[in-house]
Amino acid sequence: MVVYAHPLTDAQIDRVFHALADTTRRDIVARVLAGEQASVSALAARYQMSFAAVQKHVAVLEGAGLVTKHAQGREKIVRGNPEQIARARDLLARLEALWKARFSQIDTLFTDTPTQE
Repeated sequence: MVVYAHPLTDAQIDRVFHALADTTRRDIVARVLAGEQASVSALAARYQMSFAAVQKHVAVLEGAGLVTKHAQGREKIVRGNPEQIARARDLLARLEALWKARFSQIDTLFTDTPTQE
């Protein structure tokens, strides 16, 4: 597991999980992380919503650090940010380790308790 020198702050964690709470935004992230660099216009053509709505979704994702936008001519190209995804994954892995440790403590408690007859 990669450990980052700059873990997510509480505010960043809130933004990441808020951004990922929406189906369309998760789909956009999946598309651009899969190597499908796309303009906001091309992304908007994939959804049954206005260009402005897709643009707002991209802005939320960009604010969470999950994607970046770069100008390429007249278009804005959206790219995934795998480093931010990795930071979120690392946070979830730490939380999972804490949860598993709790179960281990419960197991120890039950195995160390003498039975009364």
